[in-house]
Amino acid sequence: MDETTVRQLRNLDRQLRATRKTLILLAPVLELPLELEDRVTVLSFPLPDAAEIRELLTQLLPPERLQLNPEGVEQLVAAGLGLTRDRLRQVLARIIVEKETIRETDIATVLEAKQQRIRQTEYLEFFAPNLGLTAIGGMDALKGWLQQRQRAFTAEARDYGLPHPKGVLLLGIQGTGKSLCAKAIAHLWRLPLLRLDVGRLFGSLVGQSENRTRQVTQLAETIAPCVLWIDEIDKAFAGSNQAAADAGTTQRVTGTLLTWMQEKTAPVFVVATANNLTALPPELLRKGRFDEIFFIDLPNAAERQEIFRVHLERLRPHRLREFEVAALAEATPNFSGAEIEQAVIEGMYRAFGDRRDVATADILAAIQDTYPLASTAREQIQALQAWAAQGRARLASEVFPGPP
Repeated sequence: MDETTVRQLRNLDRQLRATRKTLILLAPVLELPLELEDRVTVLSFPLPDAAEIRELLTQLLPPERLQLNPEGVEQLVAAGLGLTRDRLRQVLARIIVEKETIRETDIATVLEAKQQRIRQTEYLEFFAPNLGLTAIGGMDALKGWLQQRQRAFTAEARDYGLPHPKGVLLLGIQGTGKSLCAKAIAHLWRLPLLRLDVGRLFGSLVGQSENRTRQVTQLAETIAPCVLWIDEIDKAFAGSNQAAADAGTTQRVTGTLLTWMQEKTAPVFVVATANNLTALPPELLRKGRFDEIFFIDLPNAAERQEIFRVHLERLRPHRLREFEVAALAEATPNFSGAEIEQAVIEGMYRAFGDRRDVATADILAAIQDTYPLASTAREQIQALQAWAAQGRARLASEVFPGPP
């Protein structure tokens, strides 16, 4: 809003004070100049909740048009969470025009519309997770913790008296599968997955960053139950102690996120991943923000075998027994899961160049030419492992491999 418009609105505000007239401003996004903040009362209109969507379905669709059982209707309602009334009407009308009735297969069309809606925000991504816990090698303690809470968002859990889980913080070394865990959690619990790009929250206008943060939390609560994945949250908090550099915007955004994580009542499970421990504020690590903090270390020998099996079964399922998995695991001490995957792919490139199928020897040769992160960033990794060894976080693996 330019200065001329702001000045005219202020003058109009003074004129209207002596009358019974009210000026109503409509906008999809709240971006008020500082000069008008004290003169405007803000009324927010949230997206329709589940009860409103059910009522909308009743108004729009005659019973004969809705060819869904009660469970299918609930899935359709869940798919519509996060859409505006107008957008949901358009999607349902298009389905009726094309197919005359709404069936279970049409729920995917509503989900696709929701993906487009979330994509338009620019700082949220919608994922349809298709990788489960079987895609993760090792981490038995973390897997057990997640499986124990598999029914945590059901009505049965509420009747039992359990609160909604708040979230989990995954700390660890780069390439150890933290992002993969976020996707696996959503798949295991059958919840939609939203990925938040914290860097895109920051805008150039005053108040824009804080407003975007509120939009993100409101949208996540509307779609709930869901999993909100905040990837590399340490980068978001890296500048929180340098308030002067950006007039305190980073500090206010992080403060808004922390307060919401502490006080939220909607079933939004936050999965945050971090590599740099020193960038995280102490208030993030205390109980209340997350249900648990897990440390994901470099895989031990048994876990490396499992990781090799996961990748080889995906790439060469009919030849899995031909590979010497134990030898591959022994040759990769201090390798992360990502480095193991790249070693397998590099071995395949070597064999492909020779016009033959990949063998154990090709992968071993690729391993010999690989310098793992544990060698190039030894001090940082040892500091992380020493921090976890003090009992400050729960270990994702049953066995702690120790420093490289």
